[in-house]
Amino acid sequence: MGKKIVMITKDQKEANQLSLLLSDNQYHLHTIDRLEGLDQIINKFSCNTVILDLDSISVDNRAIRELTVQYSQIAFLCISRDRFHPELKDAISYHVYACLNKPFDNDELLYWLRCIEDEDDSRDPPKDQSQP
Repeated sequence: MGKKIVMITKDQKEANQLSLLLSDNQYHLHTIDRLEGLDQIINKFSCNTVILDLDSISVDNRAIRELTVQYSQIAFLCISRDRFHPELKDAISYHVYACLNKPFDNDELLYWLRCIEDEDDSRDPPKDQSQP
């Protein structure tokens, strides 16, 4: 299967719906229900994206900043029903790749995932273009 994504959420129904959408588009979603354990999942799977469900997990500016510094090669997306999270404004401004509102637009989510993939591809070393 294609790219792997980790979602941290306690809302299993929403995770299942997202998993169906992503599997139809060559992504594999792995869910966990708390920040603890993210290290093992990231080390076990080669993922390039982590989705934080701000409505179902408790997270603060410091935790997000530490995660994004520790895993600088991973894009962190946030999803929430609330349009504003003033308590997270620093983390969202400087450390989060994108924020999406729930219910999220499938096309918008896929757009951001493709942007992350394109960024990953641009970091790869150039392919050898020499002729044999």
